[in-house]
Amino acid sequence: MSLDLRHLRQFVAIAELGSYRRAAEALHIAQPALSVSIQKLEHAVGVQLLARGARGVSLTAAGEALMGDARRALFHADQARRAARRVALGESGRLRLGFVGSATYELLPRCLPAFRQQYPDVQLELREDSTIGLVAALRANELDAGLVRGPLADDPELASWEVERDDLILALPSDHPLAGRGPVDMRDVRGESFVMYAPAKVPGLYGVAAALCRKAGFSPRVSQEAIQVQTLVSLVASGLGLALVPGVTRAYSTPRVAFVPIADADARDALALSLVTLRDTPCMPVLRLRDSIALQCEARS
Repeated sequence: MSLDLRHLRQFVAIAELGSYRRAAEALHIAQPALSVSIQKLEHAVGVQLLARGARGVSLTAAGEALMGDARRALFHADQARRAARRVALGESGRLRLGFVGSATYELLPRCLPAFRQQYPDVQLELREDSTIGLVAALRANELDAGLVRGPLADDPELASWEVERDDLILALPSDHPLAGRGPVDMRDVRGESFVMYAPAKVPGLYGVAAALCRKAGFSPRVSQEAIQVQTLVSLVASGLGLALVPGVTRAYSTPRVAFVPIADADARDALALSLVTLRDTPCMPVLRLRDSIALQCEARS
């Protein structure tokens, strides 16, 4: 017959308190029911474990032998319960998080330290990719969540939470005539060459940037395409053209590139950074990360 953890817990309580009555009160059960439980435990073990005496209840030799293992069994059972509960609540486990490169400029450095401090038992696995690559990895169950640049097309399989809004700004060579000016009207750069996002790889950013140009009355003359924002900035520094980039790209400082705000109203809050998962994801640390990012963004605003 197997040993019941409940019976072991009651056995330990009686031994530690030296009294059936005090143990029954501490365990919030009736004393006769406690006596029956100990009888069942002794029957399962096959020997007497507790002896009643004038001075209370004491352990028999067999009870002494069982005591250490009973305490260890209860400890490990409690640890197992806590571990399972922490995983279920998202306080432990693994979180495979993907991100676009521009998330490393401000959002991740601001939010990840707080998340790691609050949930040190969550193992983070990080992966950089384009928005298209991150969404594909989510669908293939290679990631639990992704920080992507929108807008994303509506998809019933995905759930997303917007965590940051940002302006579109101009990145241009530092010796460009517009580099030292204030906000630039997009009509003033319609004759320029542009380094643009590859539409097949970064459709969201490409769409927003192209729409801003069209609103100003022109289609951009594209000299080179790239996927990552950092690459666009490097190509601007190499003199290949201007680029429309998220405002946080200012953190990617380089003496060869100037970042200038855009006067057009459509450039303000034009970009969204969203946390995306498969809908009804079983990965609870995703929700803890979402809440942690929201808290950090709220504290910043």
